[in-house]
Amino acid sequence: MKVILVKDVKALGKKGEVVNASDGYFRNFLLPRGLAKEANDSNLHVLNNQKKAERKQKLEEIEEAQKIAKSLKGKQIKIDIKSGENGRLFGSITGKDISDRLKKDFGISVDKKKVVMDNIKKVGSYDIEVKLYPEISTKIKVVIEEK
Repeated sequence: MKVILVKDVKALGKKGEVVNASDGYFRNFLLPRGLAKEANDSNLHVLNNQKKAERKQKLEEIEEAQKIAKSLKGKQIKIDIKSGENGRLFGSITGKDISDRLKKDFGISVDKKKVVMDNIKKVGSYDIEVKLYPEISTKIKVVIEEK
């Protein structure tokens, strides 16, 4: 019997897949637990519409990420901070600081988790990678200066 999985089922398949399952397994295990539904015409039609909507949303997210990456490419952020001897900072510059500065300077909202860097603890110039989507990233230059 063909069924549509509503949730991931170990050793059977992932959510949204159409798989074969025995009648008894479907009737006694999958259906009562809400793990699957019968693969009739109306349910397959709903599944196809959901997949189309997901693809469309994913394409929109990729386009948005590419647009942001293009606008960030080659940008420079300047941060003034107190520092001590030999240019060592009091504290450090983190992904949150870079994210906040991007929003303030360029009006671009980037999650702090998408800023790939180690904590900056010295005055200087650094190239920082910003990952906007799994395969879309860009580099920005961060200049740390003493106040």
